[in-house]
Parts: sequence; structure tokens; C-alpha cells
Amino acid sequence: MIQRQQSLWLLLSTISAVLSYVLPFYSGQLKDGKYFKLDAENDFLLMIITGISIILSLVAIFLYKDRKVQLRLCFSGIALSLLILIIYFVQLKKFETGSISLSCLFVFAMIAGYIMSARGVWKDERLIKNLDRLR
Repeated sequence: MIQRQQSLWLLLSTISAVLSYVLPFYSGQLKDGKYFKLDAENDFLLMIITGISIILSLVAIFLYKDRKVQLRLCFSGIALSLLILIIYFVQLKKFETGSISLSCLFVFAMIAGYIMSARGVWKDERLIKNLDRLR
């Protein structure tokens, strides 16, 4: 399970999702004058979608025997991660001034982990099909 390359990429996505849940994506002053740190913990929609992404990546790690389902879960994880990124950028309109935090890279690492794991599952699936054809 952990020996497979895509399991490590899914583990990266899980860790990145957990860290993006806690660490801020953006911090600055809102239009009403309050200082605010934007992270998944402070926004309900981001909290739900990030939680689903964490569960999805953990489930995909343990479905290593069923590559087709694992590939579908990786594609779903990519879609969820892109949705999270879009929501973060939509939320930036609430701020008057501020700066993007360095910890925003965890959102991008989550997307990269899902993409690389989908690529690994796809390669495994192709390899199995080629081996079956040779028999």
C-alpha cells in the first residue's frame, strides 16, 4: 500500500489538506477594518470541502487494490482541490489590504499530489492491461 508511488502522493495531499485547514491562505484587513486570517477553519464552506478532501484522500490510499475507483477518487480530489482554490480567491474580495501567506502553497501541493497520484494510478492500470494482453 505505502510502497506504491501514488499512495505517497495521496499522503502528501492529505497532509497538505490538513495543513491548509489550519494555516492561513491570506491575512489582512477586511473592508470593515477588522484584521482577519483566511483559512478553512474560519469559513464554513471551505471547512466542509477541505474535510471532504481529507477523507477522500485517506479513502483513496486504502483502495490500492481497486485502481479504477482509486483513479475516480483522484479525479474527484483534483476537482475538489480546484474548487477550494477558487473559493479562496473569491474570498479575497472581502479584503481591503493584506498579503498572501506562504502557507498558501499547501493548497497547490494538495492539487499537485492528486494529479501525480492520478498519473501513477493511470500508469499502473496501463501496465496491467499491457501484461494481460501479453498472456
